[in-house]
Amino acid sequence: MALHPQLIIADEPVSALDVSSRPNLNLLQELQENFRLTYLFISHDLSVVRHISTRVAVMYLGQIFEMAGTDDLFGAPKHPYTEALMTAVPVPNLTS
Repeated sequence: MALHPQLIIADEPVSALDVSSRPNLNLLQELQENFRLTYLFISHDLSVVRHISTRVAVMYLGQIFEMAGTDDLFGAPKHPYTEALMTAVPVPNLTS
């Protein structure tokens, strides 16, 4: 933060973290607010993408297939590939 960047590119920043470390994502959001940062956040973890992003682009084979606000994309994906990604996200069974 010493150089006061405006853009930070984060390529798979949480891929090596276990689930118990995920609450530290709030630190990224605090830094974003305090320093007026923009993140280009690249991840395969859709739950993290949903938590941290305000706008999402879904890519496949180097092409953007769909781009929308986070709530719109996760609430009503338009492209079949995006829909397939959403159905592949595991949902925890909380009744057991």
